[in-house]
Amino acid sequence: MYKDFEGRTEAEALQKARQELGLVNDDVYVEVLEETKKGLFKKSYIKIRVYYGDEEKEDIEKAGESEYLPEEGKVLSAESDVERKTIDFVTTLIKKMGYDATVTISSRRDSKISLNIESDSSSILIGRKGKNLDAIQLLANVYAATIDEDAKIVIDSENYRMRHEDQIVRNAVRSAEYVRRSGRSKLLEPMNPFERRLVHTALNDFKGVETKSEGEGVYKQVRIIPTNPKRK
Repeated sequence: MYKDFEGRTEAEALQKARQELGLVNDDVYVEVLEETKKGLFKKSYIKIRVYYGDEEKEDIEKAGESEYLPEEGKVLSAESDVERKTIDFVTTLIKKMGYDATVTISSRRDSKISLNIESDSSSILIGRKGKNLDAIQLLANVYAATIDEDAKIVIDSENYRMRHEDQIVRNAVRSAEYVRRSGRSKLLEPMNPFERRLVHTALNDFKGVETKSEGEGVYKQVRIIPTNPKRK
């Protein structure tokens, strides 16, 4: 869920949101929709969108991502039609791409099934920034939904997803240290909802900075802002 608020400053708009919605800091994800700086003939103005409740969780599901990570080195036997047929689908898909691979189940929890791809061409199947792996995962989810609409498929290879998440968190912390030291905000590269939530969560208790999402669509950017910016 989300609602838009306006104010002369972001702090004022956010305070209105907290008062009306009864939120505390940990409940809030903010996206700046419109901002006008104070000038000779105009007053400062900002419009923000405040996400609360399960909105961020819903965005993650839409992106085909999952917070559940498979256990490294663990292989499970297929127990249902959706598992067996999805494994066959992914294996055939990769073969049609021109590569050989072994697809196994690394974990399951409720309706979430984690598949692991082992291949001599893993680096190609993962792709730049995991784009190929995300595309395979998307197709696997579309196919699995035709068998069981509740099925959620997570696909990994060479433990890429965990390594990628670690990299995102490390970069966020380094950027936060720069922002706190320099007193200047920093805008991170575009990320999907799950990746943005990693950043928000990692910096939630990082003293001296706060975060907000900016942009439109699924891939937005996180801005890290000093809470005590240095005055010029």
